[in-house]
Amino acid sequence: MDFGSAQQAVLQLLATTASAHVPALLHWMRTTRDFDEFTQDNNDVILKNIADDLRSCLPPEAVLCSEQLALQKMQQQPEPTVHVDAFLYDEDFIDSLCEEGKMSRHYCTMCGSHQTAPLEFISHSFSLMELKFIYHHVLPNLSGKLLVDIGSRLGTVLYGGYLYSSAAQLYGVELNGEFCQLQEMVIEKYQFSDRIKVLHADICTQGSLLQSADVIVMNNVFEYFLTEAEQARAWDYVIHNVRKRGSLLVTVPSLQDSLLGLKTNMQLSSWVEEIPLKLDVYPERDIDKEALEQIHLYKVL
Repeated sequence: MDFGSAQQAVLQLLATTASAHVPALLHWMRTTRDFDEFTQDNNDVILKNIADDLRSCLPPEAVLCSEQLALQKMQQQPEPTVHVDAFLYDEDFIDSLCEEGKMSRHYCTMCGSHQTAPLEFISHSFSLMELKFIYHHVLPNLSGKLLVDIGSRLGTVLYGGYLYSSAAQLYGVELNGEFCQLQEMVIEKYQFSDRIKVLHADICTQGSLLQSADVIVMNNVFEYFLTEAEQARAWDYVIHNVRKRGSLLVTVPSLQDSLLGLKTNMQLSSWVEEIPLKLDVYPERDIDKEALEQIHLYKVL
């Protein structure tokens, strides 16, 4: 059936639908996910294929044995907390794992009882939805720009930037060598090396890169991986070197929350101004407003 015939068939179907049911039918057509396989962007498919590749290389919780401090800090949270990587596991995938008994959204508040409470989930990666939000709605056109992801981990910000933006260069700085190897595997397989580069380094050795950056991304960057003293040192270094007027920072959580309780030498109001974000850019069925509210955008003064 060609386009014209298909168009007429759809209109005929609407014309023959009882008028009382037309609003419900149109609402279903606007909000259903039954059409996703026909409307899915090829870049989305590539990112989902990358997620498949990475899942096969990682334990289900996507936390490595070398990340002992992160594991300890999750165990010290007030409520039982588990790491569920939002890039690797979307809501549908989590639901399927729960149905198979491989994952749970709840924990028992009293061993042996039926009293349960929701687990706290934390992710050190952006989901596909969050990546699209950042590159399509948060950041401006990145043509000719340099983006740096501090603590690039699985590389999701880099792959999203390659596919969803025209950034000239995308640098990931990652302290963990195992994650650097995973990123290099993806970069080679998907031929991203013309615009993506991963540095196995401490960000506190990358002053010239930070000084050149037009965009800095920091997603749960230091809190779970450094001691408080190390966090303060890292933030002081970033603040000292990210000085290009008009450059942008994308952070989760807010800078205020990240710096709370740390001994740093900077007043945020003299360094950056926050730019309010519009969260109503997605259809209701696609939005995780709570996740998007954690994303903050700042401009260097």
